Amino acid sequence: MTDVVTTDLVVGGMTCAACVGRVEKKLSRLEGVSATVNLATGRARVSHPAIVPVEDLVATVEKAGYTAAVPEPPAERRPDGDETASESTEREHDRLVVTALLAVPVLILSMVPALQFRNWQWLCFVLAAPVAVWGAWPFHVRALRGVRHAASTMDTLVSLGVVASFGWSTYALFLGGAGEPGMRMPFTLAPSASDGMTHIYLEAAVGVPLFVWAGRVLEARARRGTGAALRSLAGLSVKDVTVREKGAERRLPLAELRVGQTFVVRPGERFATDGEVLEGSSAVDLSLVTGESEPVEVGPGSPVIGGSVNTEGLLLVRATAVGADTRLARIGRLVTEAQAGKARAQRLADTVAGVFVPVVLALAVGTLGFWLGTGSAPQAAVTACVAVLVVACPCALGLATPTALMAATGRGARLGILVGGPQALEGLRHIDAVVLDKTGTLTSGRMSVLRVTAVPDEPGGLGEDAVLRLAGAVEQGSEHPLGRAIVAHARPTPTGEPLPGVAEFRALPGRGARGVVDGRLVEVGAPEGELPAALADALTSAEADARTAVLVRIDGQARALIAIGDAVRPGSYRAVDALRRLGVRPVLATGDAKATALAVAADLGIEEVHARCTPEDKAALVRALCEKGHRVAVVGDGVNDAAALAAADLGIALGSGTDVAIGAADVTLVRDDIEALADAVRLARRALGTIRANLAWAFGYNMVTVPLAMLGLLNPMLAAAAMSASSILVVGNSLRLRAWQPPTAPRRRTR
Repeated sequence: MTDVVTTDLVVGGMTCAACVGRVEKKLSRLEGVSATVNLATGRARVSHPAIVPVEDLVATVEKAGYTAAVPEPPAERRPDGDETASESTEREHDRLVVTALLAVPVLILSMVPALQFRNWQWLCFVLAAPVAVWGAWPFHVRALRGVRHAASTMDTLVSLGVVASFGWSTYALFLGGAGEPGMRMPFTLAPSASDGMTHIYLEAAVGVPLFVWAGRVLEARARRGTGAALRSLAGLSVKDVTVREKGAERRLPLAELRVGQTFVVRPGERFATDGEVLEGSSAVDLSLVTGESEPVEVGPGSPVIGGSVNTEGLLLVRATAVGADTRLARIGRLVTEAQAGKARAQRLADTVAGVFVPVVLALAVGTLGFWLGTGSAPQAAVTACVAVLVVACPCALGLATPTALMAATGRGARLGILVGGPQALEGLRHIDAVVLDKTGTLTSGRMSVLRVTAVPDEPGGLGEDAVLRLAGAVEQGSEHPLGRAIVAHARPTPTGEPLPGVAEFRALPGRGARGVVDGRLVEVGAPEGELPAALADALTSAEADARTAVLVRIDGQARALIAIGDAVRPGSYRAVDALRRLGVRPVLATGDAKATALAVAADLGIEEVHARCTPEDKAALVRALCEKGHRVAVVGDGVNDAAALAAADLGIALGSGTDVAIGAADVTLVRDDIEALADAVRLARRALGTIRANLAWAFGYNMVTVPLAMLGLLNPMLAAAAMSASSILVVGNSLRLRAWQPPTAPRRRTR
């Protein structure tokens, strides 16, 4: 079996959805090749057998009349965007400026009869000639190229419109009497049906290229806005890094940094790459990488993400990943891949656009014949024909989905939501059930102290903080997870003082540990014997909540009970509540004991619970829900979740999870909790609504304006303005997604 590989190509010369359909069709004619072309990004994603060389793909695109090239590697790409695209935009802007300087006087004189002086029409002809030839030259060239390849696109329509209106005006000026001195021409929104050759359409000849270029430049700027997420991600990377070796520091280009090397990050600097803190403590701003709004405290042993900002102290960091293996690079790849896909609705739009231009050409010819056949003036027939050619451009159809998809995926990346593509976005929109793992997803995945209950108002009684510090002092030498949880909870103090030392330490296998701290005998272990009422009640509560209870005895007297467990993430409360409000049914599936699962579910308000689940059980549960007609999403972070993630309609992984889980998922939540899940559903619904609105406008615009043009109710110049405005409106509607903000949820006090 031949291996199938995927190659991205940068395609130049595409101007509308008809171009997209042509490139896709040409590439798909190669044996074993399938292609998806994105008009907004100007890229083609091609799946092809490994035996088909990339050179053949490039040659096929070039034979279709377009340019193609393999994109530069990320390391060599400019962070501020594509250089070729920028130069092309600058050329279009320069052409627009010159065209406007020549066209505006023609438009004013043609539309305001009071300003029409003697021989005004000849001045207009002199100004309009360079616009019709040089200003519209790129349209003429691409139209001729299309003719050579038996293809018609938007450029065909624009070129024919300009040639027809300028050609008619030239004929009228030289042979039809319009060149007589003193000629006056009123401006009308509809073509004149009067006989004679005195009406000229130089305003249409200059207005069409002027408005198309203006729309193209504004559209290009707007499209750059939809791709801002990728540029901002690229801007997070640094060029140089300060490496510390044998006590000395030196600056290195980032490309020369290797895994295992130690580098220094000073306050205000970005982390050059992913790493682990060796020395120092600080607060790290992750907002631009993960969407986490509050700084995260880090210290020795803490992982850090490249691109995040060190806000306070000096840190010494060991590099754990470099180059394409960093989390920032993976985020960039996921966003790029998401923007390369197509939604089902866009595939329909591209199919329609593929036959749209030939149909418009036929309608234009039919309009010309109809008007001439009814005895109308030739100038009216030509004007109606030109209006049909100009107004019916499928640009908006080609931009409706990709611009919205780019804006939505870019906004999602800023919020810590990485969507795998349009199919994943559509899947998020329709899910009505979500299967949630417990450990590491709803909970932190590590043991921590949840409650400390001390004996009150008794001789020798101590406060909760004092008891906890004594217990932490004894457990400092313990490797048991419960002991580490107690030490971690006891260590932070307002003054930063260390835990007291312990003497005569002794581990009691299966029972705990003991030692002398500040002259007191402290024993930490399982609850035994008769307990004071307050501690007995605390023990009952801990057992009901499936927590592990640890008893602290001081000088032989039971003084405190510590409840330890896997704490529910604060964001889990808000996430589950928000999902229910969105009509999504939460289901808990975990490998833990039933009592533990029920306790977490009760705390979160989840009604359906499945405990002691193996990976196979989770996958079977997902299939059962799907068979009942549910659209199921699965959220997980471990290897044991990979099968369920793959079986679901939509797999969602936490960015802190394993590579296996992330690889099997369609959506990745970069942050360590699932609070962003509800935001992902909301964003998907807003994005799909925007796409539907764009497509409705694109189809509706043509359904209204083409008949008006055929009936002679639309001036060609206004048709050009309407055509450009339709594309700008579609892109502008998509750009609103960049400013989308998730609703703020009320903060719940956790137990």
